[in-house]
Parts: sequence; C-alpha cells; structure tokens
Amino acid sequence: MATLRLGDTAPDFTAETSEGKLNFYDYLGDGWGILFSHPADFTPVCTTELGTAAKFKDEFAKRNVKMMALSVDGAASHKEWIKDINETQGTNVNFPIIADEDRKVSDLYDMIHPNADDTLTVRSVFIVGADKKIKLILTYPASTGRNFYELLRVVDSLQLTANHKVATPANWKNGEKVVVSPAIPTDEAKKIFTKGVEEVKPYLRLTPDPTA
Repeated sequence: MATLRLGDTAPDFTAETSEGKLNFYDYLGDGWGILFSHPADFTPVCTTELGTAAKFKDEFAKRNVKMMALSVDGAASHKEWIKDINETQGTNVNFPIIADEDRKVSDLYDMIHPNADDTLTVRSVFIVGADKKIKLILTYPASTGRNFYELLRVVDSLQLTANHKVATPANWKNGEKVVVSPAIPTDEAKKIFTKGVEEVKPYLRLTPDPTA
C-alpha cells in the first residue's frame, strides 16, 4: 500500500488486543488517539516505554487522547509481559496492546521497515485527530526510546493550532508565546489576538497563548 502521509485518513481496523477484540475507531470515539508500535514483547526499551506511557495516561486523557500500542507478539504474551512492566516500572498498564501476529495492522501503517528488520516493527508513532486524520508521524529505530514529554507537547501544539490561527515556535511549551499565522495581516491580527501582537519581523509576529 502507499505510505501514509499527514492529512491522510488513519486506516480503521479491528484487532485482538491485551484487552480483547477492539475496533480502532470505536475505541477512539470522538477523541484523539496515539497508535505506537514496539519491536517485541519482553524487550528492555519497550518495557520502559510502556511503563512511561501508563504513567502519562492521565495527562493524555485530559487532552481527550487515548493510547493504543502494538507489537507482533500474541495477546497471551502481552499479558505476561504486562506483569513485568507493572513490576519493574512501578505502574499499571492501562491501555490496550494490539496482538499483531499476522502483521495486518503493521502493514496497514507501514510499521515494518525491512532494511532495519524484516519481521519486527520499528518504533512508529501516529497521532490521530478527532476527525480520524493523521496529524503527526514519528519513526524511531528500535534502539531509541521515545520521549513522552515530546508527545504531550506535540498534542498541545496540534490541538491549539487546530482551533486558533497560530503556529508554535521551536521548543515551544504549553502556555508560552505562539506565532501568528503568516496569512493574517498584522492589523487584523491585533483585532483577533487581544492580548497583543509583537512584530519581530513583518513575517514573524508573536502573541501570548490565546488559551492561557
């Protein structure tokens, strides 16, 4: 299949998971989603990632985001591995892990990169909006664990910029100044952004976070 790109509709699927058979769209409902893959169960980096994801669940829930993980191992393996994750990471895995033994979902989302490994998934991340469109794609190698603070930051940026005519600058964090959309003339921007518009350059205007 063609490679998925930003703005594409996230493919729907029904799969066995550590929490039974689930449909992706039904699971997300009218909210956002993060679908992220792992090379295999009982691997060290993945163990730390899933433990961290569980600890971040409440923060994602505040943003109406649900998580769903994936590896090419089976549901029984996932359930045994979850015991290790909970024990070693001091948490409780509280989201489903897809059992993608037939690689159906992995292939649907192009999560297997043969030149890296022809059987195991890379560390893919797909953030899906409430409209079921793909908002962000990240791909990490098996050797590099993900930064969940960055995923939270990206969700904050995506949700803010979806609802306001702004963009977020480098290293932006929730609550900091944002960039006014270049499509808006400065005079109009000053009417829209009542907290003030700082014109650094005609094409670079800053304004306080409109939601802060």
